[in-house]
Amino acid sequence: MLCDYCIAKFQDIIKLTRLFSKMSTNINDKIIVALDEPNLLKQIEIVNKLGSEINFYKIGLTSLSSGGLGLTNELKSQGKKIFLDLKLFDIGNTVEIAVKGLSELDLDFLTVHGDPHVIQAAVKGKGDSSLKILAVTLLTSLNRDDLNRSLIQKGTIKNLVNERARLAFDSGADGVICSPHEISGIRDQKNSNGKIIVTPGIRPKGSEVNDQKRISDPEKAFRAGADYIVIGRPITKSKNPLDKVMEIKTEIMKQRI
Repeated sequence: MLCDYCIAKFQDIIKLTRLFSKMSTNINDKIIVALDEPNLLKQIEIVNKLGSEINFYKIGLTSLSSGGLGLTNELKSQGKKIFLDLKLFDIGNTVEIAVKGLSELDLDFLTVHGDPHVIQAAVKGKGDSSLKILAVTLLTSLNRDDLNRSLIQKGTIKNLVNERARLAFDSGADGVICSPHEISGIRDQKNSNGKIIVTPGIRPKGSEVNDQKRISDPEKAFRAGADYIVIGRPITKSKNPLDKVMEIKTEIMKQRI
């Protein structure tokens, strides 16, 4: 006959198993893997390796030059979600027409630069589609010195990002792209309710920083209020991408329990 202690421990194991299962399913949709590969076959190989462990992929300029738009059909046929990271910037009419065409591709997220006229044109272009327009605040590869060289106005990066996020929301953006360091300030804004925050610049513990400057690990980004995190090279350049994904997810779940 089992002792009360053994029964209690067994019940704890059952609860933890259910919790891990629920959290794992949720994380599958919350981690966006960036397919920043110039080789289409390599991109497909990565997707196949990750299987059902990842449901969301980012297609950017690197992958676009090697047939990335064609890849969207393959991903959608597998039930995946797509984040098209084009960072559109042009006159309003051009942005509107471009987004109108892209909205017919059954995409989930699309990035545009965080200038009000660009956002307003993109929102108009997407019409009644379910496409979410995300405004880029400041690239996570930039710091204050970079902004100075580009003649960007004075002020801390946090304040600049907060202000660009406020303008983006007022202009109709569904969400913003920002580094992990600016999430909390954006979440504190009154007009951020119901808005999406997607966070690149994510580097799991032990990963190379590469060209990123405003970074954090996955769990800290989620804890700060990110809805989605974007991870590219730490996964795609790993010797075993699936093992790396499982390692990241395990670390996130350990911190949450």
